[in-house]
Amino acid sequence: MSAYDVIVIGAGPVGENVADRVVRGGLTAAIVEAELVGGECSYWACMPTKALLRDAAALRAVRRLPGAAAAVTGRLDAAAVLARRDRFASNWKDDGQVAWLDGAGITLLRGHGRIAGKRTVAVTSPDGTVTTVTAAHAVVIATGSSAALPPIPGLRDAAAWTSREAVAADHVPARLAVIGGGVVGAEMATAFSALGSAVTLIARDSVLPNVEPYASAHVVSALEREGVRVLIGANPVSVARDDDGTVRIALGDGDTVAADEVLVATGRRPNTADIGLDRVGLEHGTWLSVDETLRVVGPDGALVDDGWLYAAGDVNRRALVTHQGKYQARAVGDVIVARATGADVDDAPWGRHTPTADHAAVPQVIFTDPEIASVGHTVASAAAAGIRARAVEYDLGAVAGAALHGDGYAGRASILIDDSADRIVGFTAVGPDVAEMLHAATIAVTAEVPLDRLWHAVPAYPTVSEVWLRLLEAAGR
Repeated sequence: MSAYDVIVIGAGPVGENVADRVVRGGLTAAIVEAELVGGECSYWACMPTKALLRDAAALRAVRRLPGAAAAVTGRLDAAAVLARRDRFASNWKDDGQVAWLDGAGITLLRGHGRIAGKRTVAVTSPDGTVTTVTAAHAVVIATGSSAALPPIPGLRDAAAWTSREAVAADHVPARLAVIGGGVVGAEMATAFSALGSAVTLIARDSVLPNVEPYASAHVVSALEREGVRVLIGANPVSVARDDDGTVRIALGDGDTVAADEVLVATGRRPNTADIGLDRVGLEHGTWLSVDETLRVVGPDGALVDDGWLYAAGDVNRRALVTHQGKYQARAVGDVIVARATGADVDDAPWGRHTPTADHAAVPQVIFTDPEIASVGHTVASAAAAGIRARAVEYDLGAVAGAALHGDGYAGRASILIDDSADRIVGFTAVGPDVAEMLHAATIAVTAEVPLDRLWHAVPAYPTVSEVWLRLLEAAGR
């Protein structure tokens, strides 16, 4: 076939979900992929990253329990951790994902996809053959993002790792320097420190700057207890690799960090540099702007062409997390089907075809030690959005259920209350295993549950979720 109802460029989790929803809606779909079907999350991010972190988290949990700790000796088996990581990454083979596409009735076109005209995509296969395919209804850009390298002199020549090389590493370096204090930098510092690396974390601004400061402080303290050297405010000015393989990072204050490998985790860039954006009047390599049903718009806010081009996932920069991209994909797939079949489009806030949660209720877990779970606003983001919200905090370690998780359980939780609307607009928790508490908070924020009704949601005893009762009591309920 050379004609389909929908063509999706990018076969990561977002592209797969768009194509699946389209086919479930009765349309035909082709998906174009130049790398591995399954994308960044399957092979170089979500799944293998968490596999690297899980063994250490389980060991820490055991060591907090005196009886269980007595049965544990020695350190982590780094080789076994890496082997399990390999299995989670399917050994960087996409046979299973390709089989899923076949079973779902989605056509896979191997190669690099570029927009060649209106509803037209040119696919360059690995052997250089170019195939042109057309879409009756829509083309969806779901090409994701990749690591951005800062302009530090010598960095590229030093063969620096990005998140891809770190997550797929076949060895644990004796010394690892991490440039960047965001989520990737903090998680990889946690992982490699536990695996035996002497880690230096270089954070020019701060560590995890987008979370509540108390949550970041818990993580920094834990990293330092584990021997990680955390340099907040340090500014790398040059990088060089010696003949013996040592990487030397010169800092602005005259200090030098020596390491065997350097990981750069300073942000992301959109994978839009070579996908034919010029054919629709847009600039190569830019983040894409979209309307509320994720149709691509130009700098003036007007739809590109007649609205056949969509962008879902990282490329539209609304929320750079996989689960939110998949949420967008479900909305995009469904709205394309609705428009193709003449069904009603529900594009009101919180409508079926509008991913409203991107603006108000994005959940995220940072799998550091301790974990950070959050949804909705922080104090800083609420203020920036003009929301007058008050913060209420509570010591997680003081909750009865926390004591069951082991000696020395430490953490904190907070809610942000918009008193004018009598609801929660943000939640943050930091502590061991707080990830599993997050969905309750996501429901409360997304559903705009009134506090008077939330008071009747009684947490089971003894669980860490009892913190919800304590937070409401601290709020005066």
